[in-house]
Amino acid sequence: MSRATLPVRLLVVGATAAALALPTVGAAAGESVSSVTAVTAAGINAVPGSELTETSRLADRRSLVVGDRAYAMSTADTLYPAAGWHIRGEMGGVWTPPIKLVDGIWLRLADKWLGDPDGAPATQTTAGWGYTRTDFAKVDQVSVQRTDFVPDGTRATLVGLTLTSPQPRTLPVALDAHSELMSAYPWGWTTPNAGTFNLQDTGSYDGGALLFRDTGTPPVANATRHDWAALVAGDRTPSSHELGPDHRGPQDPAVVCPADGPAPTTCDDGAFGKGTGGQLRWQVQLTPNEPTTLWFAVAGSDQGVSAARTQLTKALADPAGALAQKVAARQQIASRTTVDLPGDRLLERSVAWSKQNLADSVQEVHDLQLRPVKEGSQYPASQGTLGTARWLGAGWPDYPWLFGTDGEYTAFAAVAMGKFADIESHLRALRDVSVVVNGDSGKVVHEVMPDGSIYYGTNDSAGNTDETSKFPSAVALVWRWTGDKAFRDDLYPFAVKNMRYVVEQLDKDGDGWPEGLGNVERPGMGVEKLDNTVYTIRGLRDLADLAASKGDNTTKTWATGQAAAMEAAFEGAWWFGQGTNQYADSIDDPANPANDNAKSLQRHWIGVTPMDAELVRPGQVTRPLATDEHGQQALAKRQEACYSGELGLFHTGTGPTSAVGGNKGPSCDSSVSTVQSERSIFSLNTGIMAVAEGNFGRLGADQQQRYTTGNARIQLDPDVWEMPGAMPEIAPSPDFPANIGRPLYDRSMVLQAWGTYGVLWPVVHQQLGVSPDLGRGDLTVVPQVPGGQHRVAGANIRLGDGSVDVAAERTTSTLTTSVTRHGRTHLLIGHVLPTGAVVSSVTLNGASTAYSIRQTARGRELVVNAGTGTGTSALVVTFAG
Repeated sequence: MSRATLPVRLLVVGATAAALALPTVGAAAGESVSSVTAVTAAGINAVPGSELTETSRLADRRSLVVGDRAYAMSTADTLYPAAGWHIRGEMGGVWTPPIKLVDGIWLRLADKWLGDPDGAPATQTTAGWGYTRTDFAKVDQVSVQRTDFVPDGTRATLVGLTLTSPQPRTLPVALDAHSELMSAYPWGWTTPNAGTFNLQDTGSYDGGALLFRDTGTPPVANATRHDWAALVAGDRTPSSHELGPDHRGPQDPAVVCPADGPAPTTCDDGAFGKGTGGQLRWQVQLTPNEPTTLWFAVAGSDQGVSAARTQLTKALADPAGALAQKVAARQQIASRTTVDLPGDRLLERSVAWSKQNLADSVQEVHDLQLRPVKEGSQYPASQGTLGTARWLGAGWPDYPWLFGTDGEYTAFAAVAMGKFADIESHLRALRDVSVVVNGDSGKVVHEVMPDGSIYYGTNDSAGNTDETSKFPSAVALVWRWTGDKAFRDDLYPFAVKNMRYVVEQLDKDGDGWPEGLGNVERPGMGVEKLDNTVYTIRGLRDLADLAASKGDNTTKTWATGQAAAMEAAFEGAWWFGQGTNQYADSIDDPANPANDNAKSLQRHWIGVTPMDAELVRPGQVTRPLATDEHGQQALAKRQEACYSGELGLFHTGTGPTSAVGGNKGPSCDSSVSTVQSERSIFSLNTGIMAVAEGNFGRLGADQQQRYTTGNARIQLDPDVWEMPGAMPEIAPSPDFPANIGRPLYDRSMVLQAWGTYGVLWPVVHQQLGVSPDLGRGDLTVVPQVPGGQHRVAGANIRLGDGSVDVAAERTTSTLTTSVTRHGRTHLLIGHVLPTGAVVSSVTLNGASTAYSIRQTARGRELVVNAGTGTGTSALVVTFAG
């Protein structure tokens, strides 16, 4: 297809790759092959590498565009089949949380519906940084492109339709819209359910726009009256319109999915839908060979028609300018944490796209009515209101809301890319909600919907122990990377309560190990879980570090003592041994009161957490919890085919089992498990494995690189991806077939934030070795070049209000580390020594210098005190062996 463009405005935002002396990465499979690709609807040049294209099975791929106040999901052919499962078939379409606005908008040129195989089928989808673009078969010789994006700060989505005709003509254009004003909660199976809560929409024509409303009080105890409105309009006055119950473009008449149970492979609406529809029509004059762009907006509000009109006016005031602003903002994000990985260009590209994935994950909602719904069993009165909550959504389309554990893992990726404000907001939102519904207990809630419903994690529900334990670590992490003392001071009292709650309330048998649910819950697990133990120890250490910075010696002494006691007993209590080379998943079988903390091995992914969690101890080198011996053994075992597949780490490894169905793969060992294996590969599990490998200096092609490659491939490999560039929740796996081919109402998430942990953190913190402690003005940079590679580099890595550039090289006899500080810090510069290396000389900025060698889990680290200051410090180490 030819691609005509409007006059070009080249955007140069922030530091480009050239300005940072980093090479521009050539186009890879699925990427645009031109050096500059136009975002047609606004005439803006996309930077090289910022677009990915796909031409196959477009009707079977989800396509997502996100802003911080709205988002839209269709299939890549721009149709809107029923998708998602929390409210079956209703999780796609256009949303401005906490409400859905419309099931979709469909466009018709002459008599051809765009995306319809019998009309004007889509021929190509392009995912760009902050937008998508779709090409279609020509309609009467007219070239057609559709650009979708969501401007940040606006409760609206925008669609640009660019038409180019070789001759003058008037082309009929029509837009269908079908409303579905609906709350994100209740869900399909809760009490009340979405069908009871959802009211009938009404439709009207309002000054050139379709106006849809859902007003009234749901017939549910404690529900309050609402006034929800959606507006659909174009940037020019329509010539005519029509209202009616359908208007789903080529998807009429709609096939409706039942609320649960068997359903057709493809549906057009859900059983709880109570929407209505309408159509707008235009006669568009086209000038020969001159692209004409029509803009359409879907805007809305949960605060009535007037608020919705304000959002519509804002969206249509300057759509092309809003797209330019969106692209500029995304290019600014791209300019941070730019990396040069000559030996792993796939991972380099994954870093770039992972930053965009996290930018796509930001959500903001106002006036949340906080009510614990006890896992969907009740709908109580609101316990309080939160004026604003801003967070990193977990996953689309079924988990775009606020989570504890998701955000705490994603925090590591967020700081590595310099996304400080949003992760701070996420943690504050978790604290604010938790305090309202849990009081002073210190317990962190698990899952918060954008309307304020708390599904799980209140004081009277089990909750997940790990997310309370991880909260102080997330606070400490952000404080170390930002030096933001106001943030530390704000969240410190809550962090203290977190660990007091876990230690004093969740160890009923007094054995020193916290009880409660964790990341994995399967039959036969003991009441004390490995991940809860690991993250509690780390949380205590991080709380002690925060306390020391605050001068709170009482808390420091208490947390240090608790952590030290747990660490001293950890290996004896949790190393399973017996030829498995693994840690136990849990201890203390609840079915056997006399088992006295007997160990249980079920081979779940949480067995990697002792190698994943780094502990900060005063006066000692930061290192993971696992011993060097056991850490190395456990990681080597996890690489075997019983634990890992082509694209990463299995949820649960294979081996002898008493479960129905028996073993489904090669046996890891002879220990008999009580559960069957689950050879599903989650991007989080693979990411944790990648980080764990890096913590033990295992960066080789069959070690960390295997797992970073797994996550990069599901994001960037055309043979594997669903939506180009989007990190999904689950990879195609032996026990979890690819989302492609599955019904849209029965898929895992097309975009999941936590997988970026296994890309950004291994590169920035482990390969480049960046480890700040800006709360104390310190920065340590000790890179490790992966085996088989010779150079890694990164630039504009954000630290507080400044940044750092790092380059590390390795030859057969020389190690070099170059660090440029853009901001005043104290620097400890170094390099991980190759195994068996004998140091011959060490120079700093060309002069011989004193150095020390310290033993770490990564290996021997040579470090030099480069003093306090700014500018470039260059370390050169020569060695033999």
